[in-house]
Amino acid sequence: MIAKLTGLLDDTGADWAIIDVNGVGYLVHCSARTLDHLGIRGDRVVVHTEMQVSETDQRLIGFTSGAERNWFRLLTAVQGVGSKVALAILSALTTEELQRACAGGDSAMVARANGVGPKLASRIVNELKDKAGGMPTAPGASGIAAVAPAGSASADAVSALQNLGFKPAVAATAVGKAVEELGDDAPLGDLMRVALKRAAG
Repeated sequence: MIAKLTGLLDDTGADWAIIDVNGVGYLVHCSARTLDHLGIRGDRVVVHTEMQVSETDQRLIGFTSGAERNWFRLLTAVQGVGSKVALAILSALTTEELQRACAGGDSAMVARANGVGPKLASRIVNELKDKAGGMPTAPGASGIAAVAPAGSASADAVSALQNLGFKPAVAATAVGKAVEELGDDAPLGDLMRVALKRAAG
């Protein structure tokens, strides 16, 4: 079982990425949200994975976080939800939004995903309602804790916010918003200034 890949982003397509790990290219199918967070070719990335095996196919599914992967597993356990539909849902909703939708019985939010009709959305919400409250969520804006290289300004900012007493999800989301506002190359001091405002707000 391949649970995680760490390597260089070699190429991307509409719903897939190739991760080069020591010269071996792994084809990983991803949600649109995950693809957006992987960056550009040549970037070092960390991708959490789930291996799916059927009689006719074998594929790796990639995620920005373990929480996103856990939600994928929950979704695909629902009758009528395959990997394609689960990835469509994770493309349309963050893990926080999905958790809120299931916990609150908001099937209309789940139905925003491509290929998910009202009946299937209701089934998903009904079956996962009791499980949603105990599920961890990934940083909704960025997945920064999953993909930021160790020692980067983003990772340092997340760590610093946690040291100040902010919860990991709050810290990661705040830094993600700061990166969106300031850019990937922003220095640590600027990231901290903006992230602190976002975390405290």
